[in-house]
Amino acid sequence: MKIYVVIPAHNEEAFLRKTLDSLINQTLRPSRIVVVNDNSSDGTQEIINTYSARYSFIEGVTLVSSEAHAPGSKVINAFYKGYEKLDTDFDVICKFDADLIFPSNYLETIANVFKNSENVGLAGGFCYIEKNGTWELEDLTGKDHIRGALKSYRKECLRDIKGLRKAMGWDTIDELLAQYHGWELKTLQSLKVKHLKPTATAYAKRSGYMQGAAFKRMRYGFLLTLIAALKLAWKKKSLSYFLTCLKGFISEKNSYLVSSAEGKFIRKLRWRNIRRKLL
Repeated sequence: MKIYVVIPAHNEEAFLRKTLDSLINQTLRPSRIVVVNDNSSDGTQEIINTYSARYSFIEGVTLVSSEAHAPGSKVINAFYKGYEKLDTDFDVICKFDADLIFPSNYLETIANVFKNSENVGLAGGFCYIEKNGTWELEDLTGKDHIRGALKSYRKECLRDIKGLRKAMGWDTIDELLAQYHGWELKTLQSLKVKHLKPTATAYAKRSGYMQGAAFKRMRYGFLLTLIAALKLAWKKKSLSYFLTCLKGFISEKNSYLVSSAEGKFIRKLRWRNIRRKLL
């Protein structure tokens, strides 16, 4: 099974070497790795140059983008800059962050999941962060969700969902649309990935507003958004997050990210999941 990897990297000098080393030392090496230097001002490019000179399957590409932190659009723009450098002769493509250390059997295990079930469209492990010398699950989402940091897509699934949306919420929309097209998701608790730079709080003041706007563009509807906002605010222990999330939903005027039929499916799927968890 042929696996390609795209790694968007913005000022990842402190972590990129460890990520690349962990991929180079896989029991099943990726056939191609493209690292996208997204407007870095540190030594990220020097690291890319060193590894691409040493390993023929590693390539670097540069992207000149805004300095502004734009959740969703920035990272997916970088992903597609790398994707453009690849041919289509792959079975699985991975979008990985540049601050991860993968266990040596990560890609081999992912490949076996795709080989053993033709219905699996997305797969991934779990992120762990270091706390007081121990590695603990970075518990930001449910265990049925694959974090945006370590997505792996079957080529046909990525085609069916028409690629990744350049907007906040892309790493939820991809899973919902995959299920809309009949694909299954597979999360693997045995694959523990070290997340060296825990999820940033750089846009914490805006994240609630942007999340609410994303729910609107995903056609959640107000009641589902209310429930999702409450859940997120509870995890973050922040009433202001809940309020700004609702404000973002109400204020959002941009176009929808999914069709009416896809939105209907998404709402039905979300309600079914809620009922299942309550029963």
